[in-house]
Amino acid sequence: MAEQPLFKVTIDNVTVEVPAGTTILQAARQAGSEVAPPAMCYYSKLEGSGGKCRTCLVEVSKGSDKDPRPMPKLVASCRTTVMDGMEVKNLTSERVVDARKGVVEFLLINHPLDCPICDQAGECHLQDLAYNHGNAGTRYEFQRRTFEKHSLGDKIQLHMTRCILCYRCVMVADQLTGQREHGVLDRGERAEISDYLEKSLDKEFIGNIIDVCPVGALTDKTFRFKNRVWFLKPLNAHRDCPTCSGKVTLWNRGDEVFRVTARKDEWGEVEDWICNECRFDKKKTSDWVIEGPREINRHSVISQNKYVGLVKPQETIDEVIGKEPRLFLDIHDVSQVNEKDRDLSLIEGPAHSTDFKENEEKK
Repeated sequence: MAEQPLFKVTIDNVTVEVPAGTTILQAARQAGSEVAPPAMCYYSKLEGSGGKCRTCLVEVSKGSDKDPRPMPKLVASCRTTVMDGMEVKNLTSERVVDARKGVVEFLLINHPLDCPICDQAGECHLQDLAYNHGNAGTRYEFQRRTFEKHSLGDKIQLHMTRCILCYRCVMVADQLTGQREHGVLDRGERAEISDYLEKSLDKEFIGNIIDVCPVGALTDKTFRFKNRVWFLKPLNAHRDCPTCSGKVTLWNRGDEVFRVTARKDEWGEVEDWICNECRFDKKKTSDWVIEGPREINRHSVISQNKYVGLVKPQETIDEVIGKEPRLFLDIHDVSQVNEKDRDLSLIEGPAHSTDFKENEEKK
């Protein structure tokens, strides 16, 4: 089989080589988090995801080496594949920055200010998006769209008022459980997530829709209103589970396990799907083998007062000198201010240069 060719793409002046067929968003993530666009609907493990939230819009200033013409409009980086020699602007483009502010404002039009009571606060992607790319205020003065709270069974609660219609939960149910029982009803501003004839979601692995939700629309009833994530200590743990990998993150306070979630990577995506038994039923420390503290991004509020992965800075002078610093000279020999026999605390009022001149005249 012939080797897949590598394409060279430049994103915000950072050049990487990626295989043909790679999207701009995937290439940007390989280049580093500094140049990677945000994404609210794209999920690398879900087939067909992306292209709905428009937060990952970028400007293609050069199409390729063969056709260097720029693309006239901003494109969704999660659905646009790279070409050899392509040049992309993300944060370096004023068009992208302005368009992203508009997208964030649009997503927040009907989103309630539930952050003080929302279980997703502290790990909400929409909070991060609004803080990094949004405006300080809103221009929307009309009545917001509201929905009644909807129960999706004894384990999952749906707050449709917070939903941004990313479709991730629908794709998880469709691709992971094999039998989807909920979806999107109606169209336009009336579109909403709902189940089939008030049927509860109880299929195996359905709890993963909580982890993939970028906002607080889907919450865990076993953890609901019990604690704040920044008060909890995330721990890597595993168990021998016949259904899933058994690799999870425990959220403890003391010896009490408040919730169990799947482990997530730096992009907030699940590393391994976990089953409902691990997520909802195993809530004792004795059920798990603790591996150690979970390393959290230092910019996250969850990492505050947690010192996992921190490196003590090295003293530069030790590296330059090659030995412990020592006294090179006696500063009293060259500085009259530091005379050994002068006690500044005995001088009446502030010390001035005249005090030292008087001392010289006396000598």
